[in-house]
Amino acid sequence: MAEETKKPNKQEKLGHVVSAKMEKTIIVEVTRKVPHPLYKRIVTKRKKFYAHDEQGLAKLGDVVRIIECRPMSRLKRWSLGEVVRKAVVVGADQAPGIAGADTRAVTTNKQAKKKKK
Repeated sequence: MAEETKKPNKQEKLGHVVSAKMEKTIIVEVTRKVPHPLYKRIVTKRKKFYAHDEQGLAKLGDVVRIIECRPMSRLKRWSLGEVVRKAVVVGADQAPGIAGADTRAVTTNKQAKKKKK
């Protein structure tokens, strides 16, 4: 009998996070390829969805699954299901000496130009 009780079918979409700047909210961009109605050429269509992220698990660039839910605000009608793939983090932490050297060199060049004038 437990098999007969079904949960409601909710839509799921797969996309990547384009913004995670808000608290408990992420913006997910879902892309799909569809044929043009007249010319039959494959066209890429994109749409952004606001999704609820309670724990703040998703970061910029992650591939996530979002699930349809009740309206939580004017724009937010989706919730984060799972983080499918984490984004690759490339930053100044990996090579701090190189980043610091570049900024100092630029500063000295600017100062040298001002002194010449």
